[in-house]
Amino acid sequence: MAQALSKPGGTKRPAPLRKPVKALPFPLSLGQTAIGKKWLMALTGLGLIGFVVAHMVGNLHVYEGPAVLAEYAETLRTLGAGLFPRGAILWVMRLGLIAMFGIHIWAAVTLNAMNVKASPTSYAGGRDYIAASFASRTMRWTGPIILLYVLFHLADLTWGWWLGDKFVHGDPYHNLDASMSRIPVLIIYIVANVALAIHIFHGAWSMFQSLGINNPKYNMARRGLAAGLAGLILVGNLSFPILSAAGLTDEDNRKCDPYAENVLECLEEQLVEEH
Repeated sequence: MAQALSKPGGTKRPAPLRKPVKALPFPLSLGQTAIGKKWLMALTGLGLIGFVVAHMVGNLHVYEGPAVLAEYAETLRTLGAGLFPRGAILWVMRLGLIAMFGIHIWAAVTLNAMNVKASPTSYAGGRDYIAASFASRTMRWTGPIILLYVLFHLADLTWGWWLGDKFVHGDPYHNLDASMSRIPVLIIYIVANVALAIHIFHGAWSMFQSLGINNPKYNMARRGLAAGLAGLILVGNLSFPILSAAGLTDEDNRKCDPYAENVLECLEEQLVEEH
C-alpha cells in the first residue's frame, strides 16, 4: 500500500501511484502527453498520406510506357543534380519518411498504452462497437499489415530480393511487370492496399479531430473527404497489379531488352524518339 503523506493540518493524503515524469524541453515534451501524441500522429499521418498520394501519382507514369517510367525514376535519383551527389536528396527524403513512419508508430503504441493504463478494467458490457466504425476498430490490424507491406514492397521492387535474377536496376517498368504478374504477389498487393485504404479513411477522419477541427457543420465534409481520398488511393494503387496480372502491359512488345547491358541507354533513346 502506498504510504500516507501528512498535510500541514495533520490530515493525510495518499501517495501518488506513479512517480511524476520529468518534463522534457519543447518539442520533446509533446510526446509526454496524450494530446501531444495525438498531434504527432495527426501531423506525421498527414505527411505519410501526402507521400502515398505523390507515390501513386508518380507511378501513374507506368501507363506512358517503360521509357517514361524509367525517366521518372531517374529524375528522383538526380534531384539537386549539380549541387548534391547523385541520390543524396532522395536519401534525405527517404530518411524523413522513415522518421515520420517511426514517430507515427511510436505515438500510436504509446497512446494506446496510456489508454490501457487509464482504463485497465474491461467494460462491463463489452465495447460499444455500434458507436465505433469498422475502420476505427481495425486500426490495430491495418497498421501492422501496412508495415509488413512496406517492407515487402521495398524488398520486392527496390532491393529486388524476391525477383532475383529477374530484377533489373533502373528499369521499374520491367520489375513491376515481372513481380506483380505473379498471383501470390497480386494477392499480397490487393490485401495490403485494401488495408491501407481503410487505415487512411479512419486516419484522415480522426486527423482533423486531433487538430481541433471538429464541428457538426463540417463532419459530413470530413467524412466525404476521407472516403474520397481513401477510394482514390485504393483505385490508383490497385490498378498497377491488376494491369500486370491481366497482361495489359506491353513488356513483351517493348523495344529495349530489359536484360541487355545497355538497357538504360536504350530507354533514353526510346524516350527521345517518342518525343
